[in-house]
Amino acid sequence: MGRIQVLDDILANQIAAGEVVERPASAAKEILENALDAGATTITIEIADGGIERLRVVDNGEGMSPEDATLALKRHATSKLNTFEQLQRIATLGFRGEALPSIASVSRLQIRTRTQGAVGATRVIVEGGEIKEVLEAPGPVGTEILIEDLFYNVPARRKFLKKGATEATHIHEIVQRMALCNPGVGFRFIKDGRTSIDLPSHATLSARVNALFGPSVAEPLRPVEVDGAYAISGLIGPASAARGTARHYYTFINGRFISDKVVRAAIQAAYGQRLERGRHPFVILHLQIPPEAVDVNVHPAKTEVRFVDSGVIHRLVTRAIDEVLTADPWTTERRAQEVGFHLTPPSSPAAPPARAAPPAPEATRADSPGAEAHRKRIFD
Repeated sequence: MGRIQVLDDILANQIAAGEVVERPASAAKEILENALDAGATTITIEIADGGIERLRVVDNGEGMSPEDATLALKRHATSKLNTFEQLQRIATLGFRGEALPSIASVSRLQIRTRTQGAVGATRVIVEGGEIKEVLEAPGPVGTEILIEDLFYNVPARRKFLKKGATEATHIHEIVQRMALCNPGVGFRFIKDGRTSIDLPSHATLSARVNALFGPSVAEPLRPVEVDGAYAISGLIGPASAARGTARHYYTFINGRFISDKVVRAAIQAAYGQRLERGRHPFVILHLQIPPEAVDVNVHPAKTEVRFVDSGVIHRLVTRAIDEVLTADPWTTERRAQEVGFHLTPPSSPAAPPARAAPPAPEATRADSPGAEAHRKRIFD
């Protein structure tokens, strides 16, 4: 008998879980991406003990049929792609078909799902990767994923987890990123019975930043906008409000949060000497680029990407931000406020005149004479 053997499915999934599911936040990210791919407009995330004891995600997406609900637990089963050409132009957040079976193999998992028009929902109960029961159940259209006792059967992995409060913080950051990338989707995050985040759907990006970080962060932010096949939208903060931490670079490519050296270097280059050494601005950038121009299939967590032409991305980001910073809307507003204040004599009891909102920087207004020239300069 030969020494080489084919691993059984559960063991293979547990090995894959070592890459895909590093901690509860990893599981939360994968489940949230599936919810967004399913077209959800409201998502509730509920955790206990940092997601180690319990992680529940409920969405109002399109749901799954009974057949798909069980098939989704098989490794490399996915509805996202089925040809090599689609792999070259990935347009969804999930695509490998590894996350759900990997999570199921190291937890006690339940799926409750229902499609539009179905008489009832389907509930699938899984333990350690083995399907125990498939039942009919009541429930609304959408999907509920319940993950309990994460890594209960892999104690070597569980001992590397941090305390519940630390793990909860990681999940909180995942929810923040998803919410900033999808302001049209409502998010509710419940931590140990208390609501930590409650965001309505159909919000603007500015309103979402204000809800998450408060007006002191949101009000100074100014828009960045570039149209075209390579497009940018987002908000950037003044150099004067930069912080000593690099945590507030929220950069997204085609709806996916990424942590990329090229994009971060471009942001730093745009701010240049405006920033003190060791300081980092608050930046939210949504880049929309042709799917074939970026490879997202380079890391299990899918937060690292590879660009076909990184120079194009660097120039796009640098010039877009630099034009807003060069216009310096913060100084313009400050000067207008100072003038408005001095126009009112100190002895006058009357209230100071209303301050007119400063004009938007020409480079960021789509209808301005300089907008078209700006777009043409991006790729010079």
